[in-house]
Amino acid sequence: MRLERLSHNKFKIFLTFDDLVDRGLSREDLWYDLPSVHQLFHDMMYEATDELGIELEGMLLVQVYLMQAQGMLIVVTQDEQEEEEEDFVEMKVTLDESNEMMFAFQSFEDIIHVSQHLFQQGMLGGAVYHMDQYYYLFLDEEEMTFHNREHLIAILSEFASPSTVTSYRLKEYGKEIFPSEAVEQIQHYFN
Repeated sequence: MRLERLSHNKFKIFLTFDDLVDRGLSREDLWYDLPSVHQLFHDMMYEATDELGIELEGMLLVQVYLMQAQGMLIVVTQDEQEEEEEDFVEMKVTLDESNEMMFAFQSFEDIIHVSQHLFQQGMLGGAVYHMDQYYYLFLDEEEMTFHNREHLIAILSEFASPSTVTSYRLKEYGKEIFPSEAVEQIQHYFN
């Protein structure tokens, strides 16, 4: 579990799926096992108060994003309205699931290598960006329709790490290298 303070009243938590398994939860539990999810949130808030030195009270707005290969990103904002009763914590939780996959590569050479494997599997799509000294391969839902997701994740994980960077952030701040059909174009130019 990684914690990062974003402002004086806002922080984010990132949990990989391995972190969830270590805590005794599966991805399906997040949707169906409410008592376990409630306990998970309680534990995470306790850890955040300890590690970040934040005193949580009042209303908490919690946004949860499930990402295909990466895990779970949670953004917590503490409402700053003054309450008469300050000894309570109330959470409003929003749960969303992303159907895109994003992997971060140390070098472009790694993307060339993984593209060979993806191409052999019939994958032609994807987009490649460069930002903050990393190369990113982005695959959206449509591009993965006829492919085994778990198999793609396994191949990509050999060469890269799942990333919490969103496609929106990459499109805004990253340098676009291949906007579409990245695997096919890499095969054309580099093999």
